[in-house]
Amino acid sequence: MVRSSVYPPFPPSSHFTPISLDHAFNADRSHLTGSLQSRSDESLDSKTTATFGAQTYRGIPFTLGERNEPNLVLLDPATGEVQVAIDPIQATYLVVLHAVEDHPAPDLFGFGQVQTLPGSGRADGNALGNLVAEYVLHYDDGSEATTPIRRRFAIQQRNISWGASAFEAVPALAPSVYSTATEDFYLNRVPSMSWGESECRHDSGRAYDKELLWLYALPNPHPAKPISGISFRPRHERAVVYGISATTLTDHPLRPGARQKLRLTLPDGVLLNALGELDIDHRTPAIGLDLGTVISARAALDYDETAWRGVAPDVQPAVSTQHVIVEYAAHLEAMLYVVTDSGGVVSTGLPGSAHATNDAIPIETITPANLPVHLRVIDRTTRQPVAVRLHLHGEHGEYLPPHGHHRKVNSYWFEDNYAEFVNDANQYSYISGECVVDLPIGRVSVEITRGYEIAPIRTVVEVTTETTTLEFELERRLPWRERGWVTADTHVHFLSPQTALLEGAAEGVNVVNLLASQWGEMFSNVGDFDGRTTLGARDFGGDGEFLVRVGTENRMHVLGHISLLGYSGAMIGPLCTGGPAESAIGDPQEVSMAEWAVRCIDQNGLVVMPHGPNPQCERAADIVLDLVHAMEMMTFNPYAAQLGAYGLADWYRYLNIGHQVPLCGGSDKMSASSLLGGVRTYAHLGEHAFTFGSWMDAVRSGNTFVTVGPLIEFAVEGKPAGQKINLSATGGSVDVTWTVESVSVPIEQVEVIVGGLVVEQQNGGGALSVSGSASVRVTDSTWIALRVRGSLRGRPGDIAAHTSAVQLLVGDRPIFRQPDAVAVLEQIEGALAYVDTIATRPEASRYRQLRASIEAAHNRLHTRMHQQGIGHLHSPVQEHHES
Repeated sequence: MVRSSVYPPFPPSSHFTPISLDHAFNADRSHLTGSLQSRSDESLDSKTTATFGAQTYRGIPFTLGERNEPNLVLLDPATGEVQVAIDPIQATYLVVLHAVEDHPAPDLFGFGQVQTLPGSGRADGNALGNLVAEYVLHYDDGSEATTPIRRRFAIQQRNISWGASAFEAVPALAPSVYSTATEDFYLNRVPSMSWGESECRHDSGRAYDKELLWLYALPNPHPAKPISGISFRPRHERAVVYGISATTLTDHPLRPGARQKLRLTLPDGVLLNALGELDIDHRTPAIGLDLGTVISARAALDYDETAWRGVAPDVQPAVSTQHVIVEYAAHLEAMLYVVTDSGGVVSTGLPGSAHATNDAIPIETITPANLPVHLRVIDRTTRQPVAVRLHLHGEHGEYLPPHGHHRKVNSYWFEDNYAEFVNDANQYSYISGECVVDLPIGRVSVEITRGYEIAPIRTVVEVTTETTTLEFELERRLPWRERGWVTADTHVHFLSPQTALLEGAAEGVNVVNLLASQWGEMFSNVGDFDGRTTLGARDFGGDGEFLVRVGTENRMHVLGHISLLGYSGAMIGPLCTGGPAESAIGDPQEVSMAEWAVRCIDQNGLVVMPHGPNPQCERAADIVLDLVHAMEMMTFNPYAAQLGAYGLADWYRYLNIGHQVPLCGGSDKMSASSLLGGVRTYAHLGEHAFTFGSWMDAVRSGNTFVTVGPLIEFAVEGKPAGQKINLSATGGSVDVTWTVESVSVPIEQVEVIVGGLVVEQQNGGGALSVSGSASVRVTDSTWIALRVRGSLRGRPGDIAAHTSAVQLLVGDRPIFRQPDAVAVLEQIEGALAYVDTIATRPEASRYRQLRASIEAAHNRLHTRMHQQGIGHLHSPVQEHHES
């Protein structure tokens, strides 16, 4: 069974002339015997009507036989030669559509019966070399030329196992390009391929689950001589010929073209789809080729070179609605077709072809990226290669990926986790410091980044035919690491540990916490957890500077999520509970986050409340119980959204009732559109050497800040975040000092926050370095932290960094603000209400235990409120009476 590779409305190539074999057909395929029989029963199966009549394969037209009459040429050694007379033609090649009978796979002596792949029977197709037939060209002058047709060279059987492709023939079924499953979802259509397979973006061509016919280009050794006939001489095996098409093309008509690009101006009225592309799906193609394949047709990206060479943290191109970059592989003489808004078709030849036009479809040649260049990025001081995030594009905005990286990075959830990042229109690859990349001759734009302490590079280089190597030097501008600070992303998913290590090093993230978890019936990174290995540590063969540790994010859809980092021993389970959306349908609510936290602490781990403020439920109880070591501010991509006001406001609430929980930052990376370390934790080690354990201790001590770029040193009366300062019963004034520096994110404002309110601010004016001090009068117990505003994309009011807090205790008065206490208590009551009413109930003793852990927090905060003389309205589920 075959399928045309060019679909209406695109016509076949005009460079081919089908030759009728009607007068030579000597068999009906429905009556074939033995291994020549079709397993799909071509005579009855309506799906195979494409193998009858006028058909096109790989852009080549054929005239095939009709149903229920002689419709192929049977070559049988028992019946002899078949001669076909042809009106004299001149041709360089005759393209033959044919197949040899299936050859059973032999048993191997001493191995028992050979097992083959499902669906292939025993016809694996690996046999080769047997002389199937001879094809003889007869010339008008009476001479002839004979070509041997050998099994698996010029001809192959229809049913093969994977890996048994022919050497000189190609399947009539050409490669088909597919959208990914998620792209099809956004285009409101049923996916062409299953999720996973669609990641390939085109079919594999292995095709062992299909019946194949084969195209062979029979060369004419004397193209100047007119051909007046062809003879098929059977030799040792039976075969079938379906059709012939003649061409005068000089280049081999079946040899695939190397991948190339062109810039195309869209005809009037032609619009891009919801993905910003022309559709290339075989069901609804908006663009196509006859002798080739359109790989992609994406909106052209136009970069402003002045902006590119400037200092803005993020430079995005203008996305064209009138031009597309077409990437394709085709014969030089292929024709390109575009469907207009009226359903018509306009066409042009490819660049370099005599048929190229600039009227219906104006096109521009894009210099091929076929010069392999060794690219190297080194540290200016050590002169050693360093891991980086890399972006390259050519003069037409076309992305230029290094070898081993995607041309089109998939930004969707759980679909592409292969050392890449996509930020709107800009695509990036993570490299270990060296790579090979195919570049075009001309100007190539380069962007290289490595975290928040090293000056990024954004430049344009000139590539010539003599270019073999490009080397770039990175310079550390901000010595925060030397000052004892280490960075971390507390929240990463789906990457392999080794890929996480590469991305962490490339982003300047010293600690990557890769978290196993559950997503309904899917489990991620579970096999990577062993409760002891810190990848990159000296104890495990690394350099000790960049570390990856697999922990867990334990989750439930109402009570909340909790990140359990760096613990040793057995995995803490269940990973998720309480049913969908986090755990599976029917899973009971069998544990509280507080119980998970206690187990993590007992196993020497770090407990983090992720992505504040949500889910806003049991996190309140766990903080009140002092089971939480840090609260995470999360953003998938800081270019899209920076530190969230709601998350910070929620954190302020806990500070306002006396819980000095440090801040940390995590990306919650789950796709290539999430930036590992885009928001990150800086923690100060003090006098300790850097290990994963000392990093956890540093977070627990509280001298941390979170940032999307600016770096902070901050103190109150000389004491850093995480400390307490005791003042007399009458209070007093304290001195606050700070230094804020950045390599790229402009510092717009520095704010001193006391009890959640701004009491002092300094205008940074977009500078990259700001220092200052303030004297703050304190009359009641409170806390102080520093907040920095600045934006990666120039948005006013964006929060770029925030320190953890210093507590100020006036006399013996606690930090306890009534409205915040009431709000926190109501959250705890909400957790109890959920457990008591609609949560899937576990067995009785388990239910009592999980409820008791939450109720303990309620009792603790409730008692404190009564001690402070604070009353409140209780939830009906939690009504109580004073004794």
